[in-house]
Amino acid sequence: MRIIGIDPGIAIVGYGVIDVERGKFRLVAMGASRTPTGIPVEKRVEMVYDDICELIDAYKPDCMACEELFFNTNQKTAIAVAEARGVILLAAMKKNLDFYEYTPLQVKQSVVGYGRAEKKQVMEMVKMFLHLEKVPKLDDTADALALAICHAHTSESRIQGYYNLKKEKLL
Repeated sequence: MRIIGIDPGIAIVGYGVIDVERGKFRLVAMGASRTPTGIPVEKRVEMVYDDICELIDAYKPDCMACEELFFNTNQKTAIAVAEARGVILLAAMKKNLDFYEYTPLQVKQSVVGYGRAEKKQVMEMVKMFLHLEKVPKLDDTADALALAICHAHTSESRIQGYYNLKKEKLL
């Protein structure tokens, strides 16, 4: 299964593409899409949409995992991020990708095993799972990879639960 993880933002959108097979993770690509400050938000949102569509076309993921929004004290930033997240979701829908969302707590629980883990712990676990030489430079990229890993763990447990349920019905 190929998963693209997306850490939504208006200035920086982190992405990470991984392949998962039998519980083994392989990094395919990682990076960030940036939009320049000082241009209208609608142009920035269009740039985010175009970049996400290009990533989907280039890497052909099976699904997308994205961070669920939480609102902080800066409402203006939160609204712009929500608008960017909306076009990320639209890109996934237009490209027929299954879309999954996870809270930061769910990601930390899945990747580190502790929902209140520090960001540094999450980054070190991303490095370990993907056999990277060093932690990704941008937090947004590391977060996107953590989202992809979280989805891999979650989907594997769903698949395992399905097979266990099916096996119980057969017995």
